[in-house]
Amino acid sequence: MEGTLFPNRPSFPIPRTKSAQPNHHNVKFNLSTLPLPPQSPSPSLPLDSLLQHLLHLSSPTHKPKPINSPQSKLKKFSAVSVSQLEGSVDEAHSPDGSVEFLSRKGKLLLNSIVEHPLPGLIDLFDSVKFELLDVDLIGLLKGLDLSGNWERALLLFEWAVLNVYSRNGKIDNQLIELIVRILGRESQHSVALKLLDEIPVEDYSLDIRAWTTIIHAYSRIGKYERAITMFEKMRKTGLSPTLVTYNVMLDVYGKMGRSWTKILGLLDEMRSNGLEFDEFTCSTVISACGREGLLDEARKFFSRLKSEGYVPGTFTYNSLLQVFGKAGVYSEALSILKEMEENNCPPDLVTYNELVAAYVRAGFHEEGADFIDTMIHKGIMPNAITYTTVINAYGKAGKEDKALSFFRLMKESGCVPNVCTYNAILGMLGKKSRLEEMIDLLCEMRSNGCAPNSVTWNSMFAMCGNKGMHKYVNRVFLEMKSCGFEPDRDTFNALIGAYGRCGSRVDVVKMYEEMIKAGFTPCVTTYNALLNALSRRGDWKEAESVILDMKKKGFKPNETSYSLMLNCYAKGGNSRGIERVEEEIYKGHIFPSWILLRTLVLANFKCRALMGMERAFQEFRKHGYKPDLVLFNSMLSIFAKNKMYDRAHEMLQLIRDSGLHPDLVTYNSLMDMYARGGECWKSEEILKGIQKSGGKPDLVSYNTVIKGFCRQGLMQEAIRTLSEMTIRGIRPCIVTYNTFVAGYAARGMFTEVEEVIRYMIQHDCRPNELTYKIVVDSYCKAKKYEEAIEFVSNITEIDKFFDDQSLGRLTFCIRERMES
Repeated sequence: MEGTLFPNRPSFPIPRTKSAQPNHHNVKFNLSTLPLPPQSPSPSLPLDSLLQHLLHLSSPTHKPKPINSPQSKLKKFSAVSVSQLEGSVDEAHSPDGSVEFLSRKGKLLLNSIVEHPLPGLIDLFDSVKFELLDVDLIGLLKGLDLSGNWERALLLFEWAVLNVYSRNGKIDNQLIELIVRILGRESQHSVALKLLDEIPVEDYSLDIRAWTTIIHAYSRIGKYERAITMFEKMRKTGLSPTLVTYNVMLDVYGKMGRSWTKILGLLDEMRSNGLEFDEFTCSTVISACGREGLLDEARKFFSRLKSEGYVPGTFTYNSLLQVFGKAGVYSEALSILKEMEENNCPPDLVTYNELVAAYVRAGFHEEGADFIDTMIHKGIMPNAITYTTVINAYGKAGKEDKALSFFRLMKESGCVPNVCTYNAILGMLGKKSRLEEMIDLLCEMRSNGCAPNSVTWNSMFAMCGNKGMHKYVNRVFLEMKSCGFEPDRDTFNALIGAYGRCGSRVDVVKMYEEMIKAGFTPCVTTYNALLNALSRRGDWKEAESVILDMKKKGFKPNETSYSLMLNCYAKGGNSRGIERVEEEIYKGHIFPSWILLRTLVLANFKCRALMGMERAFQEFRKHGYKPDLVLFNSMLSIFAKNKMYDRAHEMLQLIRDSGLHPDLVTYNSLMDMYARGGECWKSEEILKGIQKSGGKPDLVSYNTVIKGFCRQGLMQEAIRTLSEMTIRGIRPCIVTYNTFVAGYAARGMFTEVEEVIRYMIQHDCRPNELTYKIVVDSYCKAKKYEEAIEFVSNITEIDKFFDDQSLGRLTFCIRERMES
């Protein structure tokens, strides 16, 4: 052992000559000599403060400035007629010189609308009502569109509907088509659909472009069922879908999920109508495969395309890269890159971003980060997406400090973070409750002019979704809506997950119903949110019913679904459930992705299934995935718990060979191995080595060494370790004290046991039922049943908060042992 763990320092002398026999001299739990335990840490910055910062950031810093509106014209517009504007006719001009189709009167009105403050436009329209009735409204809308004033165009359209067409009957078809195109071009999908809710579009003879724009708008806000309904209504009008319309519908089905047969049907329809696929068609279909993990379907579709003479471009190749990158199959991603180069198809920034994603999804975080240098060397500058991909990967791997370091590198390189970057970091910090850093980040967003979006708010649900916090979730949701953020499907999914983690099933059902009512269809993510909540409780029976419901409704569970099921089985102690999923993976029925095999190792670890862990770990490495430190530590820990010294050291060497550095968890596992094996001095040697190398042992480290000494009856050494621990500012916990109770009780030192219990109560660490059961078991083991009964009857004298039910269980335990 000497010199192997810490090769750069002198080995700690192991006092092999020290007696392992208990020394009953000077071993009492001395209240007068032990240092006082440090105070409990004060609570971190309250969530209220974080919420206030987000509210402040989400609120506009100023009202929208009117376009081309000098300060002198900000006064309220009085009643105006064309005759009053005649004097300035020579000065009349179009905002950009491209509206010659307008009459002189139209140009004058256009200038007035553009220059007038936005909040008072309705008053302006009312004051020139007769002039507007006499002008070409369609031309005026076009002029506002060309001059970049879509908000003014929208207000004019709404005013016209209320004041002109409400009396004259139906709205002009061209007017609807034009406003739909304007809003679609500006990505104002929600605005467009709210407007169309008031207009029965099926009663109008709209052109195919308008219908396609409306369908696309529904798709963009996640209302896929509504988009499909509009597509069917469009067909009934006799219009024939164009290539663009079909592409939009392929995207609808792809995002909605469980629609592969629908997608194939649309493709056949396109072929029969003589439409040739373009790059958008191909990439949309391949992306749909990626969303549902349909790797084989993506391969077959791509092969058929090439066999039919289609020459894929960069856009299509990038979509295929995304499919395999999402699954973490980086080897296939690299072969796609090779094919691109062989076919003289130049990779672009998106290509390299997908390759970075493929690396990090397979666990190769450092390689993904290093790939950025390769991009720069090839003359392709990484963008915010590149850096955010790596930052997100580090965060998910629990390497928060590395992610923050990479974030600083991103800014130093001149790459400006976007809202997605900030959201990734906020989500990462939120999971660790690093609230002060989150507030600093929100302040940075504000100073950089980066406004939060709905995803930013969704991250708040992720961090505050703990048991008993459902009222806080309610508050965040209300504040989000008060800032003008309408909940989308992702928001509802986040809320379902948060309420589930809070243990509020009533709110989960309520959110699900609200989601349906709002027009959003559940997706795989919705079911995964439910599974996530159930996995925290270990409610595997309910989770199995969720999986069955998914399949019944045509959804295909993805790697996250199965990972959550494995976690659920592990939490519930259902090893047979783990084995069933395991069998499906090894038979090839479920794709063995990086995340799924990793979860399989960890699930087996929670169930202490050594053979299951070993097989899953072998499969993981066989697929070329790179284990992270969590996996290595889990393998080392299971070997340590089974006293497999050689295998544990073999795993330690693998950590170093992989370019990783053992962390505190690694060393804690090794300490535990020696403590369990009776080699308490070796356990302490590792503790001293951590300190000498500049590390900071934690509560687990000290508890492990104390356990080793207590098991060997070296109570004085255990007390010495406790003293060192408290001096270093680490507060003992219930495990620490129970370890001492077990150590003294095992040696019949019941007076010292009572001293420990009194010390616990005195220092705000209430004994639990296990504390007293350890003592009762020791009395019974020594056949001292009368003393055990007396001990139990006196518990309430020293611990007035101990409940009657627990007392009853302890008494029953003594009687049962007496009768056996």
